[in-house]
Amino acid sequence: MQLPAVPGVLAPSLLAIPVAFGINSATTLADSPLVLMLTVVLVLAGLFSIILLTSGVSHFQDPLFCVFVVFSFTSVVDLIISLEEDGYISGFMEVYVREGEPHLRTAHGIMICYWDGIIHYGLYLAMIAAIGQRKSYRNLGLFWLGSLLMSIVVFLLGNLIGKYSSDLSPAFLLNLPYILIPIWAGVRLFQQPKVLPCLSPEKVAEEQRKCLYQRPQDMGLILVLLLTAAFTFFRGMVVLDCPADSCFEYIYQHEPYLRDPVAYPKVQMLIYMFYVLPFFCLCIYGLVLPGCSWLPDWSLVFAGAVAQLLALRCLRCPAFFLPATPASLHATKKHQ
Repeated sequence: MQLPAVPGVLAPSLLAIPVAFGINSATTLADSPLVLMLTVVLVLAGLFSIILLTSGVSHFQDPLFCVFVVFSFTSVVDLIISLEEDGYISGFMEVYVREGEPHLRTAHGIMICYWDGIIHYGLYLAMIAAIGQRKSYRNLGLFWLGSLLMSIVVFLLGNLIGKYSSDLSPAFLLNLPYILIPIWAGVRLFQQPKVLPCLSPEKVAEEQRKCLYQRPQDMGLILVLLLTAAFTFFRGMVVLDCPADSCFEYIYQHEPYLRDPVAYPKVQMLIYMFYVLPFFCLCIYGLVLPGCSWLPDWSLVFAGAVAQLLALRCLRCPAFFLPATPASLHATKKHQ
């Protein structure tokens, strides 16, 4: 039925022209990976040109700015993939996913696309804004580093040893920059100066000479870390096919997903067991003995990787983890 034109509103016949053009363009992009790649390059070039024209070259003095801009664009692509796989949109990335990376159609693949398109995208925008305002983004960057590395390492290893290993195509190599660039970015983030709290040496000494029983919050965290470490070890033994009845019962009745042939959950549990579990032990050490200045930074990295909340305690009350100054050492000896 032909609708009448309303003053001030485009008639449907005129509106159909750009809509049809957009649909045809999206279909063309989906059917031609080469055209899609060229379009991505042109969009990125245009994005950098707009930034250069509006803000000059000052932002580009920080090379991580370029990294965050490019990765924010790929986050949008991942969000499009996840929305398309869930049926909310269509006609954009179907050919690429089907021919290039079919593992993105798994439950794990869709969820990491959502995570990258929402959480990582928000982090990129926040860090880009901080760079524009010349503010420190070190803490956000360390959280992003842990989140991205855990996501991509599990994803790549799962693809290499899981049921999709025989279907890998050259498009799989597009994921390698997600390993190399974050490692380089992590080195630069750790080299950035820390924002130290304004605490007097006396205050630091007072906090660091408290015994564990005088810090109930830390006692609770240690208890949680011990329980988490034990559960992490148990789940690692489960995916290693431990013959114990408890492991057999657990994997069939509670987490059958751990047996999924895509291998993502198995890789995740093994990373937890061999890397995250030792870190839990180091965290307990850092909560018992004062002056472990490495703990706040690495707690942020692991907070991004496994969503644990120790980083909140390190950031809110950092005095216990600050390196001991001569004045604080003198105050401690005087107290003793």
